[in-house]
Amino acid sequence: MKHLSRAFDGENQWWKFVVVILVALGVGQIVGAIPLIVVMGISIAKNGGQVATPENPMDLSAYGINPSLGLALMVIPFIVTLVLAIVLIKSFHQRTSKDVVNGGQAFRWNRFWLGVVVWGAIMLILFFAQLAISPEELEFRFDPAAFIPLVFVAVLLIPIQSGTEEFIFRGYLAQGVAGWTKRRWAVILIPSVLFALLHAANPEVKEHGFWMMMPSYFVFGVAFAITAVLDDGIELAIGIHAVNNTLGALLVTSKESAIQVPALFFQQETDPVKESLVLVLSSVVLLVVFKLILDWDFSVIWKKIEPESV
Repeated sequence: MKHLSRAFDGENQWWKFVVVILVALGVGQIVGAIPLIVVMGISIAKNGGQVATPENPMDLSAYGINPSLGLALMVIPFIVTLVLAIVLIKSFHQRTSKDVVNGGQAFRWNRFWLGVVVWGAIMLILFFAQLAISPEELEFRFDPAAFIPLVFVAVLLIPIQSGTEEFIFRGYLAQGVAGWTKRRWAVILIPSVLFALLHAANPEVKEHGFWMMMPSYFVFGVAFAITAVLDDGIELAIGIHAVNNTLGALLVTSKESAIQVPALFFQQETDPVKESLVLVLSSVVLLVVFKLILDWDFSVIWKKIEPESV
């Protein structure tokens, strides 16, 4: 298993990870946000400076910005972050993007699409079950003129956002933790905690509370991390994350959603406890399905990462 053992290369100093992550995330988010700020400024100026502050700061339509355009602008910081991360990792660690993804192999598209198909199927089953059991919870709001452009933007760009997060947390940071601790369980837990904290500013957290939402982000992060550890690379996790965010944007939105777009359905009220329980159960199902398909051995999680396994 080469993905985590790739960290034993003499370039795993903690300060390098601090510099790379702070610069990639900090500069990437600031520079990447410039197009959004410019468009927002132009839109506000066109409205004579009269803009109602939205309850959800991610609702760019309040500033007169087309939701699909707004979604595209929100992905730009992730593109800049990914490019910066790849360049900085090469400079500081002498590792290529392939090294970070799976230890040096070509990108395994079959794994990516497996993640998309399996988690996409689970999401659709849960969605249609909710629609059948509690149709009153969902309000159908199909607008072809708004939805069709959204499909193109979501399918093309949201996977970049998801892939960037996986590259940094389940790829790069996981290798750092592997080199420092030599423990796979630490590789699963530590990046998952940081992944959850990264989402602490999301509108859902403001709506439902920090301690209500953090377990959900943490559980999802753990599911991603387990797939990366057992599959010796992050392609599965990228596929799961990408289809989760893409289908989530296209199917259902709510007033506190982090992605405010004209989805097919609008959910007036959300139950974070029920959604957390569903997420835990569906994550377990996901891992069981992958075990059956890929013949995973979960005991690997408790085994020490050996440098000589490179």
